[in-house]
Amino acid sequence: MKIAVIGGSGFAQGFGESVWNTVGTRYGDAVYSLQKLEDEAELIFLPRHGPSHGVPPHKINHRANIQALKDLDVAAVIATSAVGSLRVDYAPGDFVVLDDFIDGTKGEVTTFFGEIGQVRHTDFSEPFAQDLRIALISAADATNIKAHPSGTYMCLSGPRYETPAEVRLYASWGAHVVGMTVAPEAILAREAGLSYAAISVVTNYGCGLIKTLPLSHTEVEAAMAAARESMLTWLKSAIAAISEGSFSVPGNL
Repeated sequence: MKIAVIGGSGFAQGFGESVWNTVGTRYGDAVYSLQKLEDEAELIFLPRHGPSHGVPPHKINHRANIQALKDLDVAAVIATSAVGSLRVDYAPGDFVVLDDFIDGTKGEVTTFFGEIGQVRHTDFSEPFAQDLRIALISAADATNIKAHPSGTYMCLSGPRYETPAEVRLYASWGAHVVGMTVAPEAILAREAGLSYAAISVVTNYGCGLIKTLPLSHTEVEAAMAAARESMLTWLKSAIAAISEGSFSVPGNL
């Protein structure tokens, strides 16, 4: 079974040195690399912002990225993302295995079925693949990684960060963390028949949650760099377990 990891902010190089390949899809090109882990397991790594983090979140071609993984015969996808916290108990440095999301994006294309005659209504009663989530949670326990076993992701278009009033509002809706990329990926992966789960690294408290200095992307990347080694250990353990299993796609495809 082919496994892919989608790397977000601070994780654009994946597991080591990368030789980048381009795959063309009917939605545009996507860039990926083939990477080998210590046990010779091979996976596909796709940097969602590009290898040099040059694509802003609202300009990511999510359809091309997900279609490329589909065309490469990927079955299971683990996405990584940097997030801001909407609650004081989700602290910077914490990991989160997401189990739900709220899609607040504005202009992104989030379906493969947007043309007349392509009516498709996809079930999202289980927003992320439960079997992948269980594998991730078990791998966290096995590697002594502290990870919240659930969390609701508030997805916005960006590229700006949130206002204090927005942070209060999203928390009142039941969201735990906020980011700019996971919802379009999760939706498109479900439509494409890919088993998809996502882990987030909390890089900062949301604006106004506690008294902090203005947030910068440099700060976010520094927090991701600090979490990198732990995340690598966790992902390698999870991938080893996932590669031995069989994973289903929730929903009525």
